[in-house]
Amino acid sequence: MTDELSLRPVCDDDLPHFFAHEQDPEAAWMAAFGPADPTDRAAFDAHWARIRADPTVVNRTVVVDGAVVGHVAAFPVGEHTEVSYWIDPRRWGRGHATAALTALLRELPHRPVRARAAKDNRASLAVLRKCGFVIVGEDSGFAAGRGVEVEEWLLELPAVPADQGGH
Repeated sequence: MTDELSLRPVCDDDLPHFFAHEQDPEAAWMAAFGPADPTDRAAFDAHWARIRADPTVVNRTVVVDGAVVGHVAAFPVGEHTEVSYWIDPRRWGRGHATAALTALLRELPHRPVRARAAKDNRASLAVLRKCGFVIVGEDSGFAAGRGVEVEEWLLELPAVPADQGGH
């Protein structure tokens, strides 16, 4: 269960934590669509500089009991908003991803919101479903984190919950 979890804007001091989280081979495999070389600090820094400078991207640091445990983000993909998250693998299984995504979704005024998960990433699919996302399709794409084409679920948090007349 999640203890004192909060979100705050990303600051420079968070980046070494995020970089360290990406070094875990299991986490990189599960995320699939991460960097081709998670050890490339220059590419990591360039990526974060670009997304932090983009006013259309909402990035939040996930803090639990004062410790940086990951990040969540919302960003435009075409006409839609998509979300993603990365939690320190040493903190998996404690509800942090679900709590962080729930908190981020409270910040996002517009629905629907979309997400993607590699089909074999059952944990991420469970997080998204707990937050109200439903599978709306399938896709595949080259996953640099695995070096192969990966099948993925397309999910959506509907504008109106399905049990209240939504789609």
